Amino acid sequence: MRFEDRTWTVVMLEGARARLVDSDNSPATVLVNYLFAAPDFELIGAPRRHLPPFGLLEELPVQARERAEAWERHVREVETGLPVPGQGGVPRAEFDPEQRTVAEREEAKAAELTAAGQPTSAVTVRRMRARYRENGLWGLVDQRTARRRSVVGRADERVVAAIAQVLEAQRERSSGTLSRLRRMVGWVLEEAHGPGAVEVPPVTTFNRLVHALADGHGLLGSAAQQRRRTSRPAPPFTPTVALRPGELVMLDSTPLDVLVVLADGVTGSVELSIALDVATRSCAAVVRPVGTRSVDAAVLLAQMVTPMRMRPGWETALAMSRSVIPYERLVSLDARLEGAAARPVIMPETVVVDQGAIRGWPSPTSSSGRVQTGFGSSSASKVPVRPGWQSRCARSEAPSSCELR
Repeated sequence: MRFEDRTWTVVMLEGARARLVDSDNSPATVLVNYLFAAPDFELIGAPRRHLPPFGLLEELPVQARERAEAWERHVREVETGLPVPGQGGVPRAEFDPEQRTVAEREEAKAAELTAAGQPTSAVTVRRMRARYRENGLWGLVDQRTARRRSVVGRADERVVAAIAQVLEAQRERSSGTLSRLRRMVGWVLEEAHGPGAVEVPPVTTFNRLVHALADGHGLLGSAAQQRRRTSRPAPPFTPTVALRPGELVMLDSTPLDVLVVLADGVTGSVELSIALDVATRSCAAVVRPVGTRSVDAAVLLAQMVTPMRMRPGWETALAMSRSVIPYERLVSLDARLEGAAARPVIMPETVVVDQGAIRGWPSPTSSSGRVQTGFGSSSASKVPVRPGWQSRCARSEAPSSCELR
């Protein structure tokens, strides 16, 4: 690899550290995440492999995904001799790289697949190998199954636009019948494109298009239903983008489905209060008996703006001194960072809470003129923390709030 204008060889991986040796046999130990983040890091003599799009693979039909995975095993057997490299075993004679050439292995795989009822030629096997080398598992997927299908199929875009126009115009009126709607669409098409230029689809096709466009939007309901749907207020939350630490911090409390022994020896329930920084996904948390109060919000903010001390028994890799940040420089500026853990120190700029008991907490502007507080308008605006912890605490949605300075 190339790193810091020198060529290195990786001789050992030890946890999160890589031991390197350069061309002059000078050793070095580097954190792997620091190595990968270096702007001049580059692999030498190795092809660039693309990460498979796992999200897209999961959306494929099961049959298409299984077919791509089967082709992956076939390609690997042709190239390495084993369907799953690294699991040991002896290659079959017709796919042994030491006894057969690549062309012979391709012919053998084509003959095997053809005998199994899947007519295949050596050219197809060679093409699959090239696609796998270029795009990984995604290259083996039948791209016809990956195409996104429109809800209106191959319908004429002019007809679709006319139907949408008529449905929108009927939003405040009685929807009437589909036959009346079909006549109105015909009038719109004649006015926009001229008589006979665009034909209205047959009744069955037209009804299917109308339902595809209207279902889920309340456009085929009664006039009263459409008016109620139109008069709904905007949702209390909107997608929010936070680009820097502290730009948006959300507070919330939720009960935990556990019983604990409290300090006085009594068994009781507890609540979890967290402060979530949306930009960095960093959480500060407090667990206390049921009954979160404003003082807990103050404790959470205090935890965010002060360093956390290393505790006995913690791994040294968790210390701030072992991270890639300039620890010595920071300690020279603030002695409180001496012996601190590698947890971010964040100064909140905007704090968002909901309608819970924590809402009544005092404004922090007395200690920092930069902090703002916002209040959500419903329980839907809570910080996405639930007892299940279904990784929803990383979701970057915040309530549309009225921020008070």
